[in-house]
Amino acid sequence: MFDSQALNWYNFEDFHYPTHDPMPKKARTHTTASRKEQHVEILSRRDIRFRGKTTGLERLDFVHNALPEIDLAEVRTGTEFLGRKLALPFMVSCMTGGFAGALAINRGLATVCEEKRIAMGVGSQRQALEDSQFHRTFRIVREVAPSIPVVGNIGAAEVAGLRDAAPIQRLIEIIHADAFAVHLNAPQEFMQPEGNPRFRGVLEGIAMLVRSLPIPVIVKEIGAGLSADVVGRLLDAGVRWIDVAGAGGTSWTGVETLRRKDRTVGEHFWDWGIPTADAVRDAAMLRTQGHSFTLVASGGITTGLEAAKCLALGADIAAAARPMLSALHAKGVAGLREVIDAWAMELRGAMFLTGSRTLADLRLAPLVRR
Repeated sequence: MFDSQALNWYNFEDFHYPTHDPMPKKARTHTTASRKEQHVEILSRRDIRFRGKTTGLERLDFVHNALPEIDLAEVRTGTEFLGRKLALPFMVSCMTGGFAGALAINRGLATVCEEKRIAMGVGSQRQALEDSQFHRTFRIVREVAPSIPVVGNIGAAEVAGLRDAAPIQRLIEIIHADAFAVHLNAPQEFMQPEGNPRFRGVLEGIAMLVRSLPIPVIVKEIGAGLSADVVGRLLDAGVRWIDVAGAGGTSWTGVETLRRKDRTVGEHFWDWGIPTADAVRDAAMLRTQGHSFTLVASGGITTGLEAAKCLALGADIAAAARPMLSALHAKGVAGLREVIDAWAMELRGAMFLTGSRTLADLRLAPLVRR
């Protein structure tokens, strides 16, 4: 059972790191682990959603099919992702790891993902590059979830500084990853007190990983969305797995703003980003230009019905982080099971009520704007 007390929550309202400075490896490790713990604390206890911007999914409705000509029992929600079969087109998005309390969180998340046969991503493994102290907080995922797709994760700034793929290969081996995600988080690094907004060379680094790694590279935002132009540049670099992670859910600019003493600038950038619905639609449109790639929709998706809308917009699967963490924190693995079951029922309902027997049929279901 998930133990929220294992997280050792504490009050950090006035906690502040200085701006980025060179520091010994041991100090970097401590800083990274502390920051990860603070992120989980904020996401679990504070409302860090976008304030004046939504995902745009609430403005879309399915066209009701009063004659679906299928039985609910005929609906099939299974799919394949990263070479493994899923019961549902869902993924618990890259979330945490790298501090003591993350072991309980990742064990709980992985337990339910394995039971429900959905994919899971670990949080940034940057700390695992710095020190081996918390490797098991990442390794636990594959230990309890041997059959589902598991995705590793590192930040863009770290990729820009890579000379070769060897460090990433070591991270892959820790969790026996089926794919490795590079998260593009420029707004977060810009606002983070100890951030590293050095993004020159990121695209070259991603291309090197695509050429060098034995598993797929997923490129994702973390809540500010990917434009069609950026997706196109990634496709030109050889990337074939895209997670748009649009705006409208958790504002990571907001998270980092709360970690600063001076919050004035952060308040102005709180709502920066491309809404999820727009990001999914624009990325999917690139397929009409001859591009073939797997598209993950994430960013503020909170229900199975919203996930279904993303699939109808062109996504292959839908991913979420904060709703899953909140359910786990509130009611343990039982609460997370309830959320996944509710999402599954809503997805099946949307498929039945649009006459979609398969997920391929759902992707053809019409959406109208309110």
